[in-house]
Amino acid sequence: MRRYETIYILRPNLGEEQINTIIDNTNAIIASEGGTIIDLDRWGLRKVAYPIKKETQGIYILCDYATEPAAVLEMERKFRIDDSVLKYMTIKLADDITAEKIEQAKLETSTRKAAKESGETEEIEGFDADEIVVEHE
Repeated sequence: MRRYETIYILRPNLGEEQINTIIDNTNAIIASEGGTIIDLDRWGLRKVAYPIKKETQGIYILCDYATEPAAVLEMERKFRIDDSVLKYMTIKLADDITAEKIEQAKLETSTRKAAKESGETEEIEGFDADEIVVEHE
């Protein structure tokens, strides 16, 4: 099993039900190959860098998951067919991932989301905020 990250942009005029259907179908493809969703992050409606299929905005969805390569091929095939998907990109994060690493990644993700929601930020070890130095040439 490999770890992937896919971001896809949906048309801005889609309803919540249509968005959920696309996400559920994508998750079903991943699960059909024995894969696992590590993180699913909805970024929401954002402006795109350039017009895509005459749209200047899109709904961004980021999915981090572990599955077999066949699932990625099927998912991208469905994205190409579906007019609701403006653009997509998949990146392979790891060639081999074990069940322990998947659980660890899920835990890290949930911890990071909980900290973000509560307003906490991570402190960088060995870094003191008073030691910031700005140099100009």
